[in-house]
Amino acid sequence: MAIDIARAEAQHAGYEQALREAGWEVRRLPPLPDAPDGVFVEDTALLLDGQAIITRPGIASRAAEVESTALALAAFFPVQRLRGGRLDGGDVLRVGHTLYVGRSARTDDEGIAALRDVAGRLGCSVAAVAMGPCLHLKSAVTWLGADAAGAACLLLNPAWIDTEPFAGMHRLAVDPGEPWAANTLRLGSRLLVSHSYPHTNAMLAARGYDLRILDVSELQKAEAALTCLSLISYTSPRKD
Repeated sequence: MAIDIARAEAQHAGYEQALREAGWEVRRLPPLPDAPDGVFVEDTALLLDGQAIITRPGIASRAAEVESTALALAAFFPVQRLRGGRLDGGDVLRVGHTLYVGRSARTDDEGIAALRDVAGRLGCSVAAVAMGPCLHLKSAVTWLGADAAGAACLLLNPAWIDTEPFAGMHRLAVDPGEPWAANTLRLGSRLLVSHSYPHTNAMLAARGYDLRILDVSELQKAEAALTCLSLISYTSPRKD
């Protein structure tokens, strides 16, 4: 299905505004007209406790994006790089001090091992997650934080991933008719969610989550989602 570019740009502007309203400063990377996946910046880096880890996306056409991201982030964070393998940032979900990494068409065991080496030095462990029919891990599971009752929850589609690595966590399943609804973006106490999934959103609202509902339907045509479009830092970047 063709993407309406003007509508997609308007939806992206609304996304940026939602970040600002949640208290985040938005910094744009330089445009890359020859990189059609460039808007999905999440895949090119991880921001981890004041460090930038440059990834190794699973398709070669994204190499220019990686270097652009690395150059931009170096102004604000110490930059580290993975030494081998393939790894997309969209396959990495952080919960506390654990990085859950999906084995996908874009992320392989060598890439997971390379991340384990870097993350271990930063105090985080890495757990691999087997995946089914989705592009990235965060298409199937994201971290919600605490609901109104204080239960820290994950939102997931259990048909698309092995749920065993998340045993012991409070897991919320998406509405069966909304298989793509698991991707949310937590910004402090607020969740950004897509308006395409009203039943799942109603379930989250009933649990007391503060939802900001966005229309990203044009971007979803490229299997994009709310986490794809930004790199979120919970640590203030350096100013030098």
